[in-house]
Amino acid sequence: MMKYIFLLITVMTVSVSQAQIKDFLDKAKKNAKSLHTMNLSADEVARGLKEALNNGVDEAVRNLSADNGYLESPYKILIPEEARNIIDKVKKVPGFHDVESKLIQQMNDAASLAAQKAAPIFVNAVSQMTFEDAQEILTGSDNAATVYLEKTSREQLYNTFLPVIRESLDQVNARVYWSSVVQAYNTIPFVKKMNPELDDHVNQKSLDGLFALIAIKEKGIRTDVNQQTSDLLIRVFGK
Repeated sequence: MMKYIFLLITVMTVSVSQAQIKDFLDKAKKNAKSLHTMNLSADEVARGLKEALNNGVDEAVRNLSADNGYLESPYKILIPEEARNIIDKVKKVPGFHDVESKLIQQMNDAASLAAQKAAPIFVNAVSQMTFEDAQEILTGSDNAATVYLEKTSREQLYNTFLPVIRESLDQVNARVYWSSVVQAYNTIPFVKKMNPELDDHVNQKSLDGLFALIAIKEKGIRTDVNQQTSDLLIRVFGK
């Protein structure tokens, strides 16, 4: 009996010790960040974060605005869920057997065209970051700057992007093609008439992809010395 009691006490002691160690390490990490920040001027912190975000924006825009940038990325835009039923039924209509692949290509082409015009919008949003914002972001999570950027700019980006998305969809003939798909669907007997729009879906997904890539770049700059490509980035993010 004493043997089992001893084992139980030992396990409990180890568990408590591990929890205490984890708590100690978390506090040490936070204190280290705070001490690191104290050695930097507010201007350096702000400039470093803005440079990191601009690097992320440049890379995201460059990658996703390339030919098939969205289509061949993890952020490939797929058919909106509300249009799934339309696609499934229209595939059986003569002349529309390849409707899904054609529409996916057009949506992703439109997003890549729109991404070409995104950089100035992002740069303006980054320039609005205050010293107070920067200090908080620096000691935050690995995507804290991207979260800030999305929180402060997504609505404006959406409104600015929407006409670009529409123009881009028209440039690849997607909206006209989608209209013909919907018309074909609505002529099928006994189906509920539908007319879902592509604009919002492509707009939201294209922005999701841009922010996701910016977050990846931000984390890289924070954690990988090889991505700290300037003296300022090394000073701000070096630990």
